[in-house]
Amino acid sequence: MEKSEQKRNDPRGSPEYVKNPHVAAMKEDILYHLNLGTGTHDLPAMFGDVKFVCTGGSPTRMKEFIEYIAVVLGMEDPKSEYPNICEGTDRFAMYKVGPVVSISHGMGVPSIAIMLHEVIKLLHHAGCTDVTIIRIGTSGGLGVEPGTVVITKQALDGKFQPKMEQIILGKTVERSTELDQGLAEELLQCSKELNQFQTVTGNTICTMDFYEGQARLDGAFCSYTEKDKQEYLHKAKEAGVCNIEMEATAVAAMCNLSGLRAAVVCVTLLDRLKGDQVTSSHEVLQKFQQSPQILVGHYIKKQLKAKAVQG
Repeated sequence: MEKSEQKRNDPRGSPEYVKNPHVAAMKEDILYHLNLGTGTHDLPAMFGDVKFVCTGGSPTRMKEFIEYIAVVLGMEDPKSEYPNICEGTDRFAMYKVGPVVSISHGMGVPSIAIMLHEVIKLLHHAGCTDVTIIRIGTSGGLGVEPGTVVITKQALDGKFQPKMEQIILGKTVERSTELDQGLAEELLQCSKELNQFQTVTGNTICTMDFYEGQARLDGAFCSYTEKDKQEYLHKAKEAGVCNIEMEATAVAAMCNLSGLRAAVVCVTLLDRLKGDQVTSSHEVLQKFQQSPQILVGHYIKKQLKAKAVQG
């Protein structure tokens, strides 16, 4: 097995988000899944001021977030439709208000990894600095009440290991899934200031599947018992796991490799120790899904205010 890849710092002191020497030699870089490119768009003009990239699975939810963040930051434009910057492709939807980008990532590690590859290159081409990436989403809880917001301490694989494995050129490459603990603490403090919903920090299991990978009994296939499931979930709980989702290891590994600050903030829709299916009403689920947006919106406003004072 190859050794974990380590972050490298640009000797000039500026961010070096892209760790691919081939990119510099490219005449044009087409960000295919974003419908953007260095030859067709003025990326520094469009994105040079970006400081926060917030991402979630659903295009609809990310449009709602940009509308919300526009109000929070006092940048609301009654005439604006907040157009999808990635219009022309149905892979991802991207919106922008001031220094905040809101982009969908689809479902699962493969989908979010594609998006992150291209967004990290986008930040590079645009000359962005001091960028924070935050995944806001939903998850299955573990021993916490539905509606609890979990700020991830460590992203773990299905064996409770803080790593993401990927096959590259036929070899297994292992990447660390450490997240910025300072950022996690800052987000937790913001939740305390809001005092609107229960928030905890804990480990997050990231799986490659929604059903068997998450020890559900209700998929099309299942080769284990309720007892087996409970034993696995209790072992996860003993490992400090508070929730289960499908993107955290990619966020942690890729942002760690790029030197980008990153966080994963997910609300729990159910307690997996008590069942497998989401049974809450649509209205309750909508309220739950707003909590990560409220928390991250408060954090961004606080950070921008602090930077304005310092500046």
